[in-house]
Amino acid sequence: MTNRRRFFCNGILLTLAGLAVRGVGLFFSAFLGRTIGAEALGLFTLIGTIYAFSVSFASSGISLTVTRLVSSAVGEGRIEKIRPTVRSAVIYALFFSSLASFALGFGAKYFANEILSDVRAELPLRILSVSLIPIALSAVFSGYFIGVKRIRSSSSLQILSQLVKIGITVVLVLKMAKESTVHAVVALCISTTLAELTSFLVAFLEFLFAKEEKGDGASYVVPVMKMALPLALSACVRSLLLTVEHVLIPKQLLKHGEGEGEALASYGVLHGMALPLLLYPMSPLSSFSSILVPELSEAFARGEKKRIKRIADEVMEATLFYAAPVSVLIYFFSEELGYILYSSYSAGIYIAYLAPVIPIMYLDHVTDSVLKGIGEHVYSMWINISDSFLSIFLVWLLIPIFGIRGYALVIIIMEIYNFTFSYLRLKKRTGAAVRPIRSIVIPAATAFAAALIADMLMSVSGNGAPTVFLVLKLIFAVCIYLALNFSVRFAKGKKLPCC
Repeated sequence: MTNRRRFFCNGILLTLAGLAVRGVGLFFSAFLGRTIGAEALGLFTLIGTIYAFSVSFASSGISLTVTRLVSSAVGEGRIEKIRPTVRSAVIYALFFSSLASFALGFGAKYFANEILSDVRAELPLRILSVSLIPIALSAVFSGYFIGVKRIRSSSSLQILSQLVKIGITVVLVLKMAKESTVHAVVALCISTTLAELTSFLVAFLEFLFAKEEKGDGASYVVPVMKMALPLALSACVRSLLLTVEHVLIPKQLLKHGEGEGEALASYGVLHGMALPLLLYPMSPLSSFSSILVPELSEAFARGEKKRIKRIADEVMEATLFYAAPVSVLIYFFSEELGYILYSSYSAGIYIAYLAPVIPIMYLDHVTDSVLKGIGEHVYSMWINISDSFLSIFLVWLLIPIFGIRGYALVIIIMEIYNFTFSYLRLKKRTGAAVRPIRSIVIPAATAFAAALIADMLMSVSGNGAPTVFLVLKLIFAVCIYLALNFSVRFAKGKKLPCC
């Protein structure tokens, strides 16, 4: 199997796993929104900001570090370095995750009272602290599986973790949600912790039975730390700033004139309903981006500059070709999506606000992965940190004036900011560039035409089965989009970017 074919096969496998996981997760979040309510979902999302920082500190950049070191070892033909590298990464991960678990568990009361200003968050935070060590160790093994291109193992872990989480959550939420908001949130935290523990145990067993060289007996803790610590600093600082930002949002909404319950509900609708829908179609891109890192790391280690430029060009064009119809279709059918998924017209409004920024959001994600693959993770670190500082300022400034719409505006501004600097760096390092007519104008125009035609031709009836009718419209629009682009490319004698 050629490298190109193996790359696409691995990407498709990860994509199918990612779509399955995120698809179930999307409908699961819709189930939670209907079962526990917007306020409980908002509280859980708020708790998640503290938890996200703890996870960032616990894993401390270790997954990407293992992926890059392992893939570089493969590229250099030094297979004996792989297992010692993983063992060194486990030591590193245990140290940082133990600190994070201890701090979150014993500091839960302080975080709940002083940071989140909600005493209901204390018990959920204590429960989540137990999951930090398994998460960090799972990150090590996940990085290893991607680095050696054992994509099936990585995909299985994703699916297993999500299935365990959903199974336990459904049982606990249905049993506990009726008692109180706190009980519903506790149920979610227990299921998250058990799912992470299960995922770690399976990953550890798969690693034990992996057939690799025994290793050279050397310690690679120093190389691991040298690469991981800048990533850890970036992740921790950005996560800390994100925590500040998200804690600030409900408080600034109060200044806009909303009540406490209303503020949490607005935050829950935008961040717990609208954003997951926008990010769900990014699953294929996330899958291919994750395997881009080892692919580019190998090419970078061999000094293959032309290959790196070609990959970057193709990836950006394919991303925009994919993101254009996603953005347009989500915008066109935002009201229906919000109502069908969440029984919420408010969710549909926020989905429409954010849909136009999808191409930039997706392209920024892919660009960031390319930069990491060619060793530009430190540059990405500074961009992400500056992004977070600016986000906090804009949240403080805009939300008291515009309310939750101000937060939607912050998201749009910061996506543009982040992508601009990442793209300029990528262009400077590789020479890769977006071709405006071919990559932006034509996909956007054909996507708009496809959505308009589908909406006009299928706008009758459908009242009996709105979900099925919406799915048919989306499928019809995608077919029109592909047909229009095929016609344009065929006339010029070129293939579609995905072919």
